[in-house]
Amino acid sequence: MPTMDPEIAALLAEFGVAGPEPSEPQSVAEMRAGNRALSLAVAPSPPLDVGSVADQRLVGVPVRVYRPHAEGPAPTVVFFHGGGFVVGDLDTHDGVCRRLCRDLGAVVVSVGYRLAPEFPFPAAFDDCASVATHVEDHLGDFGGGVLGLAGDSAGGNLAAGVALAFRDEGRPLAAQLLAYPATDLSPGRAHASLAENATGNLLTTAEVERDIAMYLGEDSAAGGRVPVSPLLATDHAGLAPAVIGCGDCDPLRDEGLAYAEALAAAGVRVHQHLYPGLIHGFLGFDSRSSAADAAVTEMIAEFGALLRG
Repeated sequence: MPTMDPEIAALLAEFGVAGPEPSEPQSVAEMRAGNRALSLAVAPSPPLDVGSVADQRLVGVPVRVYRPHAEGPAPTVVFFHGGGFVVGDLDTHDGVCRRLCRDLGAVVVSVGYRLAPEFPFPAAFDDCASVATHVEDHLGDFGGGVLGLAGDSAGGNLAAGVALAFRDEGRPLAAQLLAYPATDLSPGRAHASLAENATGNLLTTAEVERDIAMYLGEDSAAGGRVPVSPLLATDHAGLAPAVIGCGDCDPLRDEGLAYAEALAAAGVRVHQHLYPGLIHGFLGFDSRSSAADAAVTEMIAEFGALLRG
């Protein structure tokens, strides 16, 4: 098993989430409360400064829109939060979106999509695709420049799925930023990292399996096709260029790297990264880990370069 970054190891110990998974699985309410508490505890304080932040609804879906200080045309990034399709919200990823807005000088639209198990697939994907389509149709109401998609974990899965849909619909997309994305939810997947990093790194493989089961609900067969499993697309050619970064201590490591390799093999421009010592969720640990901060800085810089063309 890879060795965890010592700053992250200390952070997990500080919050009592180091070591093996509890003997009894948490309830959905407990999962959401725990995820929210940890996410808010590690967020930068005071919050990173941006031009403005406003909650609203687009096509019936809650969103939070972040605008930079500078006026004039800017890229627009539609962001989908992580959380296994079960946890996470606009607040848990507020720090991530503020940093994207600040560092990219972009308008960021964070999507509060519906969560499983109350709303199984395709609810989350439909919400994300609907918001991204609306934003693309009305870019003048946002940054006015090019459009990018971004997400981490389950949000990376949703971003990759929406990018595939945009390609198939002929919609323009400048770039995609996928942090440790879940790209293969098929029943028979056997990526080595699922066994190698099964426990001891915050996210466990058992938790991944429970999240997938809740997300797919009664449609378990959906895991064997697109958009649920972007890695299984028959053709990845023509997709928007991508930045894909995974932590070495992540059970989803290998499917994220496999997706980067699939895009590259199809002729898509890809910046692929495997970060030693980093765990699943490192995008939100940048204020508490120098290694996470360096990774986030690199990925955002490359994403910004792709948005600028």
